[in-house]
Parts: sequence; structure tokens; C-alpha cells
Amino acid sequence: MTPLDQPSGSPRYHRIAIVGANASHRSEAQIASAARRMGATAKVFDVLGDTRRFGSLAAPILARRIAAFDPDFILCTRHAIRLGARRLRTLVRGRRSAFWFFDAVEHRGTVELGQICDVMYTTYANQRELWESRGVPEVRFLPQALDPDTERPASKLRPADICEASFVGSGPYPHRWTLLEAVAGACDLQVRGPGWNIAPPAIPVRGGRVVGARFAEVVGAAAVSLGAHAVPAQEAELASASDRMWKVMGCGGAYVGPWVPGIEMYAQDREHCRWFRSPDECVAIVLDLLGHPDQRRAMAARGHAHAMKEHTYDARLALLFDDREMALPST
Repeated sequence: MTPLDQPSGSPRYHRIAIVGANASHRSEAQIASAARRMGATAKVFDVLGDTRRFGSLAAPILARRIAAFDPDFILCTRHAIRLGARRLRTLVRGRRSAFWFFDAVEHRGTVELGQICDVMYTTYANQRELWESRGVPEVRFLPQALDPDTERPASKLRPADICEASFVGSGPYPHRWTLLEAVAGACDLQVRGPGWNIAPPAIPVRGGRVVGARFAEVVGAAAVSLGAHAVPAQEAELASASDRMWKVMGCGGAYVGPWVPGIEMYAQDREHCRWFRSPDECVAIVLDLLGHPDQRRAMAARGHAHAMKEHTYDARLALLFDDREMALPST
């Protein structure tokens, strides 16, 4: 089986409870949409939102609601731990369960969720051994993906968003500042996202968090959309990429992102996107794409079609429901 081969057939589970956080742009809601497209009944239980609003009253009520939904599969994300370990163990007893961990760093309850559920899926392939050494009995690799219903090209663009390059992401990570300063010195860059108040003034911040349809507008207005690692350790992560990549491609953007070993299993350089190994190479690639608009648009179109075919949450759930992981390239 090649890395992107997908299992076929109907899912073996029919009532899916996704336990974590809920908003239209969040992964949990997108996973639920994918499960429904596969023919299942799926419901998201907003543990994060309800515990913030109602405090300690929320957890027992949510647990009763999940039990009343009577799922045959429970998929937890990191905020599910707010229900409490005892309640979660009761809910998953006699049901298939999985914990899908999207982040590069540990949070409260990460190991415990991995131990409570039947299997833990990590979006960072190099971390399988880490979580196994921490006592998680079964760890598999499954990267994030895009939602074809919501992450698609914008129908209208705002003139103020039009620029040569765009970056959308969080600001308080100095490791990415050098890259963005270099690109800003070479072309018209716009940066958006939370936490940029402490960034150097050379980084042109144009707004805060953008999600959903607004994200698609920003991507559509930029000739090139950038990816950038937050911390140095990400540079050595095998075949791992931020879900920003899928969102940009889904929205029809020309993606330029950081190379890591094995990254070509997702998308090919020049065919679907461009990969860079240094800030100088990133600047050179951006300028080359700006100088060849027809080639840039053709690459973005190929990347969009490829992502919609191979990298949707539908494809990822087909693997998860089949008790499988995404195969890694030979190293």
C-alpha cells in the first residue's frame, strides 16, 4: 500500500460522538461533517465551551448527554479530559474509542487520554515513541486534513486583503519571525493571527485571528500563502505539517511551506506547492512565483485538486474507522 492509498467501503461505526470543542471552523466539527458524509450519525460535544460557561456543573451533564446519544464510537480530542478521567472511562467501556492529538506539545491530560482510549492518534509521526514511552499502549500516526465543505475558494475578495504574500498564524514564536521579516523585505506581505503584539515592527501585521470564510478570503487575495514553523524542533519532524497547509490548498491558494523529511508524501514540490529549507530559499521561491503568475495559478489549481482528492477528513476517518494509520515513506 502506498502512503496515500485509502481503504474503501462503508464505516463499521454508525453513531459517532466527538468529544472536545465545537465551532464551525474547528477540527471536531469538520470531523463530524466527514462522518456524516460517510453515512454515520455524528454529534460534537463541546466540553471546552460548556465547562468554561458552566464550570463544574457541565461535566456530569455532558456525560449523561453522551451516554444518552449511545455512540458506538467515541473520538476524543484534548479538551475531553475536562470531563474527568472517571467519567471518560465509564463512557468508553464497551465502546470503541480513540484520542486524536493534534498538537506538537503536551497538554494536561494528554497521556491520560491516550491510556483511557483504545488507541491514540498523533499528527506528529516522530512522537509515537514518545507517547509509548510515557505509557500509552497504542499510538498511531494520522495527520490532520481539510474539510471540503468549508475550506474552499472564496466567492468574493476584499481589496484591502490583496497582497503578494500572506501568513496566517500565531505570533509569539520568535523562530518564525526571521522568515517573515525576510519575506516582508522582499515583497508586500500581510500577516494575521493572534499574539503579534510583541513581534518586531518589520513584520507587517494586518489583523487578528481569521477563520472560516474569512480565512478563505485572505488566502484568495494573496498571490502566495506561507507556512512557517513555530519552534525549531518542528524542522526535524518526519512527514509532519501544520493543518494550515491543507486549509490553504483547500481554499485554492499557492502554498509555500517549510520542508521536513518525508514531506513529499503529501504534495510534490512544483507540482502542488513549493517547499523551502531556509528563509533565503523561501524569498527566492516567492519572488519566482510572483514573476510567473500563470505557473503559480496552475500549481495552485493542481494543489487544490490534489488536496481535495487525497487529504480530506473523509479520507482520514476511513483509515481511523478501519483501525489503521497513514503509512510513512521509507527512511
